[in-house]
Amino acid sequence: MLKVYNTLTGQKETFTPLEPGRVRMYACGVTVYDECHLGHARSALVFDVVRQYLRYAGYDVTYVRNFTDVDDKIIARAAQEGVSSQTIVDRYLVAYQRDMARLGLEPATIEPKATEHMGDIVGMIETLIAKGHAYRVDGDVYYAVSSFPAYGRLSKRNLEELQAGARVEVDERKRNPMDFALWKASKPGEPAWNSPWGQGRPGWHIECSAMSIRHLGESFDIHGGGMDLIFPHHENEIAQSCAATGKEFARYWLHNGFVQINQEKMSKSLGNFFTIREVFEKWDYSDRVTGEVLRYFLLATHYRSPLDFSDQGLLEAKRALDGFYDLFRRLREAESVEGRSDGDVMPALDRLEGGFRQVMEDDFNTPGALAQFQSFRGDANRLLKAGLSLSSGRKVREAFTVTGRVLNLFQLSDDDWEFNPRRGVRSSVGDDHSPARDPLPDQEIDRLLAERVQARRDKDFGRADTIRQELAEHGITIEDRPDGTTRWKR
Repeated sequence: MLKVYNTLTGQKETFTPLEPGRVRMYACGVTVYDECHLGHARSALVFDVVRQYLRYAGYDVTYVRNFTDVDDKIIARAAQEGVSSQTIVDRYLVAYQRDMARLGLEPATIEPKATEHMGDIVGMIETLIAKGHAYRVDGDVYYAVSSFPAYGRLSKRNLEELQAGARVEVDERKRNPMDFALWKASKPGEPAWNSPWGQGRPGWHIECSAMSIRHLGESFDIHGGGMDLIFPHHENEIAQSCAATGKEFARYWLHNGFVQINQEKMSKSLGNFFTIREVFEKWDYSDRVTGEVLRYFLLATHYRSPLDFSDQGLLEAKRALDGFYDLFRRLREAESVEGRSDGDVMPALDRLEGGFRQVMEDDFNTPGALAQFQSFRGDANRLLKAGLSLSSGRKVREAFTVTGRVLNLFQLSDDDWEFNPRRGVRSSVGDDHSPARDPLPDQEIDRLLAERVQARRDKDFGRADTIRQELAEHGITIEDRPDGTTRWKR
């Protein structure tokens, strides 16, 4: 039974969709005015995994992720470069799609743009004015926060606290400092659209309400985004949507934690961010390998927790994946060896599927899922050592492929995976590759292998993996053969 942490209620709840067998979900996308950073990558990956697991669990999923293509930041960037706003939008929309493809994330079911929904936006604002929830000031329209008594229930603060602590635009024309813009009168040279209040453009918050309701209905199942969107963006979405429709907006609100550098939130305003493109350019592997490494790294922390980014973290993710792809290679090479029957493999397959479902149904616990894969790798290594039949080896590899597809891991062939330990993350201060350690003498290699054999006998598979990784850092690859012997080569 799937349980999700609902920001709205502040607790885990059993997930029950509005319509049996079908899930409708919306995640806030990017404002296309610049390159995407790792915070955007994490959010996109989190909600792709939510979508993929729901599919795996048997639901028909409609997933909407928007693009904000009219915004103050876009206009400012266009003015700075002396180009049109559309030029900026087109450039960074292509960059976003490139980054998502590199990450291995498929597009959402529907990817609407704000500028394609002006009729929906204007119609919603008209409804809010007619119901007394919004008011006109010259060519602008503001939402009257005091007209919605439940304002603040998502961020768990009352209106007085929000007024005291929130950063709000200074505008003496507002009835209340917390009132926010639904429509902004156009200024010379800015993109503008017709409305009953004159030429102008929508405020940021109304765009997502209009687009989500247009494509998912007045009430839907899941609304997601980064924790930085809880207030004011999602708080404002709830207020204007519920006020306009008289219905509950989204039932479950999911928010992913920040990506940090040295325990400080990664953000463009602080200048401490890495773009997705920079990460791929630093990593000296194919895009497919780099994408899988980055996914593994991001998924090793629960989506609601903060994640500290480092080159070392990426290297550790690569080494973990090396262990899996080494297993896949040995499974393939051993396929001609007769051994245990399929019945001997089934308990391990059942443990993987049952364990994977159990952890993922606990609020999409991806670190737990990775632990299940590691445990299954240990089972597979033991089975391989004892001897596997052709069909059993294929079933083991297929289990990794099918279950891993939810996280988009283990989808490459072992031939496509790159093991070279001298490649990896480029230096943060230069273009040189991080060097491998000094070569080990044969005697030391034999000593470490003997220690690894004993660790495996003692079922200390963590120590055995550590030794394998240590040898790899020195340029040594090892191969556990079906007859129980281990070979190594530089």
